[in-house]
Amino acid sequence: MTPGKSYLTSAEIRPLAERSNLMGAWLVLHCWGTIALAVGLFALWPNPVSFVLAVMVIGSRQLGLAILMHEAAHNALFRNRAWNEVAGEWLCGRPILAELAAYRHYHLTHHRFTQTEKDPDLVLSSKFPTTRASLRRKFLRDLTGQTGYRQLAAQVMMSFRLAGDDDAKKAAASDFAQAFKARDLWLSLPVFLAVMVAMGLAGAWWYGFAFWLLPYLTWFQFVLRVRNIAEHGATEVSENPLQNVRTTRAGPLARLFVAPYWVNYHLEHHMVMHVPCWRLPRMHRLLISKGLRDQMRLAPGYGAALAEAGWKTA
Repeated sequence: MTPGKSYLTSAEIRPLAERSNLMGAWLVLHCWGTIALAVGLFALWPNPVSFVLAVMVIGSRQLGLAILMHEAAHNALFRNRAWNEVAGEWLCGRPILAELAAYRHYHLTHHRFTQTEKDPDLVLSSKFPTTRASLRRKFLRDLTGQTGYRQLAAQVMMSFRLAGDDDAKKAAASDFAQAFKARDLWLSLPVFLAVMVAMGLAGAWWYGFAFWLLPYLTWFQFVLRVRNIAEHGATEVSENPLQNVRTTRAGPLARLFVAPYWVNYHLEHHMVMHVPCWRLPRMHRLLISKGLRDQMRLAPGYGAALAEAGWKTA
């Protein structure tokens, strides 16, 4: 049973789960438009500050593309299933070297077994709480590109290993984490490179490296980790949907640089996973109105969520 049905009636869930083609199209357009605007602002005012801001905004919108692919994986981005498949795959997933079908298989298993031994994401959340020093080292690796480079190199090596090897493909498919890392790189890479080329043609030749590859290797990896920690890090290892996942409040700056497209409402998403992201604040208010605030794991901000995950001193 959907966890939300323990707290919300079908009559309450039904309007929340209504999808909109217009809103889906706007979210995809908004994401790519924000990326274009970030590059354009640097082109108009080229300086170190506008460069860093552009990298941060674009990295957060790469996370935004991942979030919109996630929406499509739940068939919540558009009303039409085919539109979810096409947009989720080619406009959202492939440009960031992700693949919709592999992600959907992995992610739905996470929903089914959240914070239990069968949860494929438990390996991520079980590391927390950790020490502040460990957290700082992880963030340093992300922001200096070490995490992104290692993951990209591993992805390339895995793709070579699986190429033409049916036995290896079957072995990878039986392992969720490995299957997710062994995405079909050779379909995704041309799309990733096409974005870089488009940026180079629109501006200087190096724009693709500076404003697509660099954000992907750095800020995207950082905010992806922050998101993962905030969602399930140092939460209750149980089947309690109010305590095994966290919702984090996000102000305008957090939404711009860290948590686009209502991704911070993760508890609500786990309640009813096919509710579109833009309706999650409404679901949050509904749950609060039912007197559930004190039972829900909520963080007043991302700093507080990270503090919960990194409270150890040694």
